[in-house]
Amino acid sequence: MNTSLNQEIVNSVRAAAQAAKQAFFQLAQAPSEQKNRALLVLAERIDAHRAEIIAANGEDLAAARAKGLDAALTDRLRLDNKGIDAIGESLRQIAALPDPVGEMDGFIIRPNGLQIGKMRVPLGVIGMIYESRPNVTVDAAALCLKSGNACILRGGSEAFHSNRALAQHIGAALREAQLPEQAVHLIANTSRDSVGAMLAAEGLIDVIIPRGGKNLVARVAAEARVPVIKHLDGICHVYIDEYAAADKALAIAFNAKTSRYGTCNTMETLLIHRSRAAELLPVLAQQYHDKGVELRGCADARAVVPDMNAATESDWDTEYLAPILSVKIVDSFDEAVAHINRHGSHHTDSIVTENYSLARRFLRAVDSASVMVNASTRFADGFEYGLGAEIGISTDKIHVRGPVGLHGLTSEKWVVLGDGQIR
Repeated sequence: MNTSLNQEIVNSVRAAAQAAKQAFFQLAQAPSEQKNRALLVLAERIDAHRAEIIAANGEDLAAARAKGLDAALTDRLRLDNKGIDAIGESLRQIAALPDPVGEMDGFIIRPNGLQIGKMRVPLGVIGMIYESRPNVTVDAAALCLKSGNACILRGGSEAFHSNRALAQHIGAALREAQLPEQAVHLIANTSRDSVGAMLAAEGLIDVIIPRGGKNLVARVAAEARVPVIKHLDGICHVYIDEYAAADKALAIAFNAKTSRYGTCNTMETLLIHRSRAAELLPVLAQQYHDKGVELRGCADARAVVPDMNAATESDWDTEYLAPILSVKIVDSFDEAVAHINRHGSHHTDSIVTENYSLARRFLRAVDSASVMVNASTRFADGFEYGLGAEIGISTDKIHVRGPVGLHGLTSEKWVVLGDGQIR
């Protein structure tokens, strides 16, 4: 353990994790009806107490403005009536989803009569470290609860009042459903030491999920002594192929960039086949200009749209999280795929094409967690994927990839059913 950490904070985190571990053993056996009851009660409580939750969020927003936090971070922090409605809908969707815990499949019967298969089980205690986004407090708690996991939540200082207000209702919902309140614990301390204590909690926390800026994720990846589910960057691409339908191409490329700027599934680079550039790029450039989006293009793109700024090599590797877009004209499908695999972050990439064969090739060739055909990258989201919500997005290949929902928070164990067989 890092001996430079504040020992009082370390002890507090470990005590919470130990209590969560005990709660996990009870929660892992809880019936679906009891877990769903807690989720629905929580949805009702958050709806009924929305005014006080929004007021608490207002304190955080005021503090953020006073500190001069950037627009993207402030946008993620905001929790209004629309956000409260989305939290409630997410909770109801998660409650309605099939419970993965206890699912058994893949059974075979061996020549000796043994039946051998697998059972889906919770991971244990999930440590969630996140910034801004107070809705993550509820999403993480809900997904962990439904999948039979306990969780330790460590939100950022910028969302302290919002997270505390939401956590109070999570605890009340657990009590009303007669589930252990220790199954969800929000760490009050928001110092770096509380993160360090979680990363060192081997044997108590089974997996860490960081959700925030690059510095946070990089630190977790470097220091964690427990497994990590993560993604670092969201450098997403839309490739307009030579066989693209113009109306789809314009709508998708515009939405993928301008729907929201501060999200990891926002397009950061637009690739367009040379044969379609003269037709489509000036139209898109005007649309982006009207929205205040700065374009940084390759030499060929600037030849089509002369007032476009010049892109540097580093632009292809940049997640802007801002109204800035890189634009590159490519000569072929293969060049587009090669660019995506080289410069992308393996998060989400989309092709716009009416060519079925190329669409299928794109799905196979692009090495990303989500690969799309004729759809905006902004759909790379647990809620949109029908997961109810997501606890994060993984660009790793083990143990889960893409938006992490209920199944991503479970594992499998072997089950052997016998009738007295011996070896």
